[in-house]
Amino acid sequence: MQIYISEEAVVADIQDRFQTLYPYLKLEFFRKPHTKGECSSGEEKISPETPIEKIRIKHTFGWIDISYYRTAAAVEHDFSYIFGLSTQILRKAGTLWLETTSTDSWTLEELNNAGRPAKSHTFQLPEQPDNDGE
Repeated sequence: MQIYISEEAVVADIQDRFQTLYPYLKLEFFRKPHTKGECSSGEEKISPETPIEKIRIKHTFGWIDISYYRTAAAVEHDFSYIFGLSTQILRKAGTLWLETTSTDSWTLEELNNAGRPAKSHTFQLPEQPDNDGE
């Protein structure tokens, strides 16, 4: 699975394509890169309407591999190395979105599965026969 980063793309285009494949993950873009194991500053987050052309350091366009077996760290590295884009992958946890700082070594599939809501189980008692004397 790959996403094409074009000259005309805006942040929201890439975020939407990523989240279509991984509904329990989110891709955020930041003005500055984060260091390993640290969270990105919310003040540095880039608006979804921002054109990629305005924020990337390397003015190239092309494909980025976001296959299920790739780790969050590898995908974030590729965004930086290939396009000069600072990204952070977040995982859904209930109603919150958590940065994957301590789980960067997990694959996108593992992270997406971890973000799935726990299945609620409803138990039904078996019907009891009527014992009204008949």
